[in-house]
Amino acid sequence: MTVVERREATWAQAQRIVSLAEAHEVLPRLMPRKGAAVADVKRFHEKSAEVYRRVAEMDRGHHHEALYWAEREAQKARELGGQ
Repeated sequence: MTVVERREATWAQAQRIVSLAEAHEVLPRLMPRKGAAVADVKRFHEKSAEVYRRVAEMDRGHHHEALYWAEREAQKARELGGQ
């Protein structure tokens, strides 16, 4: 069995993301750990949605896919808002 290291990421790095591939690489590393406060998880999804919306404008070849991911993250945040 091999252990896969979880490389740390920061929201500052996320603000520099310009492609969908980068978003898919960095954002999962920013997800709060299991058992985190609902407010933290909600904020993660809100911030992720912002990143994907920005990526949709920069990575035009993946515009629609990035918009899908932005809406998906925003929906998750909305669902957590009701808890």
